[in-house]
Amino acid sequence: MLNYVSAQEINVSHKIERIEISVNKAMAAFKVPGIAVAIIKDNEVLLSKGFGVLKHGSKEKVNADTLFGIASNTKAMTSALLAGLVDEGKLTWQTKVIDIIPEFQLPDAYVTREFTIIDLLSHNSGLGLGAGDLMIWPETTLTNKDVIKGLKHLPQVSSFRSEFAYDNLMYVIAGEIIARLTGQPWQAVIQARIFDPLGMNNTYAKFSLIPQNNKNVARAHVPLEGELHVVGGNFLERFSSAGSVASSVNDMTLWLKAQLNRGQYGVDGDEALRLFSEQQSREMWQARTLIPVSQQVSEQDKTHFNAYALGWFVKDYHGVKVVRHTGGILGMVSKVVMVPEENLAMVILTNQQSGFAFNALSQQILTEYLELPEKDWIEHYALLQEEKIANKKLHLAKVAAKVDKNSTPSLPLASYAQNYVDHWYGEVAISLVNEDLVMQFSNTPALHGVLEHYQHNTFIVRWHDRTLEADAYVNFNLNPDGSINFATMKAVSWATDFSFDFHDLTLRPTSASQ
Repeated sequence: MLNYVSAQEINVSHKIERIEISVNKAMAAFKVPGIAVAIIKDNEVLLSKGFGVLKHGSKEKVNADTLFGIASNTKAMTSALLAGLVDEGKLTWQTKVIDIIPEFQLPDAYVTREFTIIDLLSHNSGLGLGAGDLMIWPETTLTNKDVIKGLKHLPQVSSFRSEFAYDNLMYVIAGEIIARLTGQPWQAVIQARIFDPLGMNNTYAKFSLIPQNNKNVARAHVPLEGELHVVGGNFLERFSSAGSVASSVNDMTLWLKAQLNRGQYGVDGDEALRLFSEQQSREMWQARTLIPVSQQVSEQDKTHFNAYALGWFVKDYHGVKVVRHTGGILGMVSKVVMVPEENLAMVILTNQQSGFAFNALSQQILTEYLELPEKDWIEHYALLQEEKIANKKLHLAKVAAKVDKNSTPSLPLASYAQNYVDHWYGEVAISLVNEDLVMQFSNTPALHGVLEHYQHNTFIVRWHDRTLEADAYVNFNLNPDGSINFATMKAVSWATDFSFDFHDLTLRPTSASQ
């Protein structure tokens, strides 16, 4: 008997074939050693597959069960946990944060008093982009308690609820809310309320929970001067609720099915099994904080609105609503996209920090399944990458051209070698070692480097770990008597990750406060 293959099955097969070709092209174009991709359509997993290798230069292949750090894609899970607690009556979306965490304080007393759970998840606090992230990134000795204590000392840059500014710390606070309401650590709650019910048996709340005998774990890579460098080893371990989950595309399909099904993941008799109610699903996908839409994006994507919801970005795209999020840690980025009207979802996990790769692939997949005009998105983003690299070089060249090479520091180097303190971060030490000024952030071992004189009373700290790509200006402000009043910092390159929020620091000599 001849097997009958429908036109629809052939069409699906061709889509998957073209997508797999795009994945391999993206890996080559953006130097990504390994990628895992899953696609869900109409509650069916059409693709769940790994490509490439776990580590550059190795032979161990990425597969659909390979673990990656999903980073900020964790935020939607934290939001879902709160949604479940709303369903149970433990709180409402309008509950004030200070009603659960009395010691919670922001720089403005009014904002502190009015700050709700919705505000906590909507990136609208009035703090700046990535404000305070140096308390949690890179790997730090600080704790949730330190984060809560430091919040009130961060600079407020806009009015409350007026502008979008992505803020990881608020999701750290969200995890603390969950812990206080349930009496259990966030890690235990997410295991019991999301991973176990969905059968996500290969997903872990944080890196240290991955069994040591599980070798199917992707390594993170940073491209530096044309070479790939293996970095990292923990996925934002201490501040779990903001971005510590490790998962695979196979497990992520279970999570995305529940999302597309508005919280339902099964049936027990006549009763639906749910992570959260359909009402809370609508709440989490409701636009909360508007984000400007550029003319280019409006024309390219037919996008008229863009916003942050609760743990998700939402926008319109060629006439449909798209719910999405990205995640990034050093050397590893990921993207989740859902089109609820089309019952379509995808997850892309990568072991290199090129956002161009996952953006190109997500656009290619949307083009296939929304049947949009054909476009080579790999080529499109490869050109954008070239442009970004060229602009970065041009910017640094312009800055270098303005340097007064004949200038010298106002003080002997030994005078800059002091202990400094910032109210929200803590201590930073500058010491004189063999005629070099050396900077060390007390709570962040990786932030250790040499100060190179730039001009006048400004230096550049060159971090020993070059994969951080976060060299920063250190500018010393002097008192009238010539002593140091305070020091400020700012990333040298605009391409430095926003979580290196050096510009929020005001470092004052500890001797001045004694």
